[in-house]
Amino acid sequence: MVVFFDGVCNLCQHSVQYLLKYDKKKVLKFASLQGQYAKKILPPEEIKNLESLLFYNKKTLYKKSDAVLELCKVLGGWHKLFLVGYLLPKFLRNSFYSFVAKNRYRWFGHQEQCMVPTKDLKSRFLD
Repeated sequence: MVVFFDGVCNLCQHSVQYLLKYDKKKVLKFASLQGQYAKKILPPEEIKNLESLLFYNKKTLYKKSDAVLELCKVLGGWHKLFLVGYLLPKFLRNSFYSFVAKNRYRWFGHQEQCMVPTKDLKSRFLD
């Protein structure tokens, strides 16, 4: 299972840190949308669109709010409470997601280069 994220986005980097902390079974791998692994695996239109977190679970590529909700399933525990989000129409969930995504650099900032994982986390990152 791979989480694709915008490697220079501060919000995205914090999200990855959160997932690393709560992925107790260590089943998630991570790849920046700017990296070689993403270019190898994803269709070009997905790489151009840096406004979506993508989650690939070996058979399905989830985008936007679906990716977030599927990740809540993977994390389990109290994160499953967020699955009530599936009760909202997808266009509403994704509209909110897109609003935050379009403003994330302004609100949270961004880096000049992709985050570099620490030695102990290196095996969880693909590039």
